[in-house]
Amino acid sequence: MSSPPALLELRGIVVDAGGRSILDVPQLALPAERTTAVLGANGAGKTTLLRVAGALIRQTAGEVMLDGAPATPTAIRRVSAAVLQRPLLRRASVRDNAETGLRFHRVPRAEARRRAGEWLERLGVAHLATSPAHTLSAGEAQRVSLARALALSPRLLLLDEPFSNLDAPTRGELLVDLGEALDATGAAALLVTHDRHEAAALADRMAILHAGDLRQEGPTAEVWGHPSDPDCARILGYDTVLETDVARRILGNGVAHPLALRSEDCAAAPAGIQMDGSSLTIDAELRRLIPLGSTTRVIAELDGRRLLATAPAPAPDWLANLQPGDPIAVRLERARARPVGAPFPAADEPALS
Repeated sequence: MSSPPALLELRGIVVDAGGRSILDVPQLALPAERTTAVLGANGAGKTTLLRVAGALIRQTAGEVMLDGAPATPTAIRRVSAAVLQRPLLRRASVRDNAETGLRFHRVPRAEARRRAGEWLERLGVAHLATSPAHTLSAGEAQRVSLARALALSPRLLLLDEPFSNLDAPTRGELLVDLGEALDATGAAALLVTHDRHEAAALADRMAILHAGDLRQEGPTAEVWGHPSDPDCARILGYDTVLETDVARRILGNGVAHPLALRSEDCAAAPAGIQMDGSSLTIDAELRRLIPLGSTTRVIAELDGRRLLATAPAPAPDWLANLQPGDPIAVRLERARARPVGAPFPAADEPALS
């Protein structure tokens, strides 16, 4: 099925601040009826990109297109709504807050109440309609903020780290409800987040920012399993990147690209353990053990390059008795190692044979 046309498109966007470039986006399209997640570490330029897309700041260079034509800030603001990290709620009732945007757009009171009420109900906070907004929990406040934005029926929804201040259970529930809401609206949504799991759960497409540069963009499944460079791999949670020379020494001269590995796909094992048909064993040296509750993080080293693996918690005796510098093996499933920068669709197939 072909993708819908782009509602908003960023072309040649550059933002300078303090005498340096903080954002460089050659091209990024936000299709209608799709959610695009922009993923990156803190300070990568994600919020700056969102503010440019929403006409909240002016770019130094480049152009923002709306429906294929150059867009004015007024035109973009007319079709968009934003949900911020920390919901800004008035000192009024939940219902009044949910109706705020509609009142600003001069929607009649009865219609505003109906539309806001529908989204409060859909997001599970209708029972709080008469409650003062300042009494809400963080999760409830974010739901009201989402209802206020969605009641506007925006064509473009801007989501700036909407889960950042929520605990894990609250975040999980809101992820499900927001996903259903996005499916129902048909809006183009731009989600900026540092959390790869949020991006994977909600987004049809994913873009990766690193130090202000747009490094990779495409369908979520392709980007998730097919990092274009080592920086993108680490942002996507691949804790270990074996450069090509190391990968060749381990696997042979047929390896043409670096390999990316997630720590949960690598298991610590005693030195000298034999390799079986489905796994690869790398000989290394132990550097550190870090207890993480349900698992133990194992940091090993191979020729000055860090390898991350997991082990049970508490650590088994053979592992707990090792000292830094002792030999250890890291065992990984061959099919879980991903080639970095290899032509797609290589990522759909086992990386190692």
